[in-house]
Amino acid sequence: MKIAVLADIHGNSSALVAVLDDMKRLGISDGVNLGDHFSGPLDAAGTAELLRAGNLHSIRGNYDRWLIEEEPSSMAPSDKAAYDQLTRSDLDWLKALPATRTVYDDIFMCHGTPDSDLTYWLERVEPDGSIRASTLQEIETHAGDVGASLILCGHTHIPRLVRLPDGRSILNPGSVGCPAYDDDAPVFHVMETGTPNASYAIVEKSTAGWLVTFRSVPYDASRMIGLAKAHGRETWAKALATGWLRR
Repeated sequence: MKIAVLADIHGNSSALVAVLDDMKRLGISDGVNLGDHFSGPLDAAGTAELLRAGNLHSIRGNYDRWLIEEEPSSMAPSDKAAYDQLTRSDLDWLKALPATRTVYDDIFMCHGTPDSDLTYWLERVEPDGSIRASTLQEIETHAGDVGASLILCGHTHIPRLVRLPDGRSILNPGSVGCPAYDDDAPVFHVMETGTPNASYAIVEKSTAGWLVTFRSVPYDASRMIGLAKAHGRETWAKALATGWLRR
């Protein structure tokens, strides 16, 4: 059975439609969704309609948690833009999602790491804001005693696969809807994929281990770029158009 792995949609309904259409063309109906569904100056309402009508196994991300925990008056601009579009039913759907879960018997889902929705797992931010790949020791520390042979994470938006010496694989499928962003924690840094395409992955268990295919799906982002500009978020518009922030 082939399973689609989605993460970090961030309200980009056009990218989500492109991924769902790609899955349909490939005959894939099973899938998981690793959180950060709505937050962004885009189309949270349309994204919610698509997700709630589908059958993806979903968990909460850090931005999902903030949407249901913070007071709207204190929300950051991307969270507030999404919150204003969501219904009470949409927020209740978010509240009901777990932070982690195990599905298909042998797949563990988390957003950042098994213990934190804010921690980068397969990448590290240096004190000067540069990004490096996490060392094997750093990665193993977070893997702990998770028993699944495939561990899924998102959060950094960077597609990557790591196999641990004990045979477990850790997969980040990349971001469906946000190909570049900046953040102030732990210090200011920029994450960029370098492509505006929607990213996701397909996994299939074989006798030799997990077969993983990364998918990079082109789509028409013009409506999302227009929404970002309408909200005064030029950095979002640039990221959606190019996959870069510093070019």
